Amino acid sequence: MTTAPAPLHLVTGEEELLIERAVRASLDAAKAADPTADLTRMRVSDLTPPVLAELVSPSLFAEGRVIVLESAQDISQELSDAVLAYLKAPAEGIVLVVVHSGGGRSKAAKALPGALKKAGAEITECPKLTKPAERESFVRNEVRRAGGKIDGAGLMALLDSVGSDLRELSSAATQLVADTGGVVDEQAVRRYHTGRADVTGFAVAEKAVAGDRAAALESLQWAMQLGVPHVLVADALADAVRTIARVSAAGRGNPNQMAGELGMPPWKIRKAQGQSRGWGQDGLASAMRVVARLNAEVKGAAADSTYALQRAVLDVVAAKGDR
Repeated sequence: MTTAPAPLHLVTGEEELLIERAVRASLDAAKAADPTADLTRMRVSDLTPPVLAELVSPSLFAEGRVIVLESAQDISQELSDAVLAYLKAPAEGIVLVVVHSGGGRSKAAKALPGALKKAGAEITECPKLTKPAERESFVRNEVRRAGGKIDGAGLMALLDSVGSDLRELSSAATQLVADTGGVVDEQAVRRYHTGRADVTGFAVAEKAVAGDRAAALESLQWAMQLGVPHVLVADALADAVRTIARVSAAGRGNPNQMAGELGMPPWKIRKAQGQSRGWGQDGLASAMRVVARLNAEVKGAAADSTYALQRAVLDVVAAKGDR
C-alpha cells in the first residue's frame, strides 16, 4: 500500500537546482499515491486569497494535486493569513509546497516559515552552495547518485573544467559516469572537457598564486572572451589564496592527518602545500586584502569588473614576493 504524501512542505533557500528537485520529489510522492496528480505553480505576488481558496478546494473527483507557492518571501499578510487558515483544515489529496528564500521584508513573510514548521511541514533546505567544500560534496553526491565513483584528482579537474554552476556540474557528473562506466578520474575529465579547463577561474587562480604574471593574464583574457562570469573568477582566486593561507598557518604535516582539522580533503591540502612555497606571511596578508576587495568590486562596487579582475591578478602575483 502506498503511503499518502505529506500534505505540507516547506522548501527554504535560494539554490534553484535543489529547489526544483524538492518540488519534483513532492510531485513524485503525490503521483505514487495517485498517478493522476498534477502540478500547479503560482508566485505569491500573483495570488489573492480567493484564488488560493480555489486552488486548494477539494475537487469533485478527489484527484491529487500539488500546489506550489513560489517566492513566499514576498507574501502579504492577507495571503499569509489565508494560507495558515487553510492549514487548519487541509483538503484531502492536496499537497501544498511553499518555496521561501528564508528572507523577506514584511513581518508576515519573516514569520511564515516558523508558522509552517509549527503546522508540521516537512522541511527541505536548499541553501546556496557558496563554499568550495560544499560544491565538492555536491559533485561527489551527484556521481554517487548516477552510480559512479570519483577520486580527488578527478573531482578537482571537474570543478576546474566546469566551474560552480550546479546544473552544469550535475549534468557533467552524470554524463561522465555514463561515458566512463562509472569510474571518474582526472584523465576522464580532461578527455571529455578538453579546452575548457584552461580558461576557468581556477586556472587563472592557479597561475596567479604561482606568481606567473603572463600566464595568469593570458588565462584571464581567455576566460573573459569565453564569458566566464567575473564572480566565478573572483571566487576561485579568493579560494586559492585563503586555502594557501590556512594550510600555511597550520604548518607542514601529513595531509591525511590535517584534513579533519582544516575541514579540507587531503588532496586539496597537498596541492596547497605545494602552492605555498614562495609565499610569506606579509604576502598572504596582502593577497587576502586583495581578494576581499575584489569580492566587493565584482558584485557592483567597481565601475569596470574586468579591470578589477586584472588589477587583482597583478596584485596577487606581486604579493607572492612579499616576505
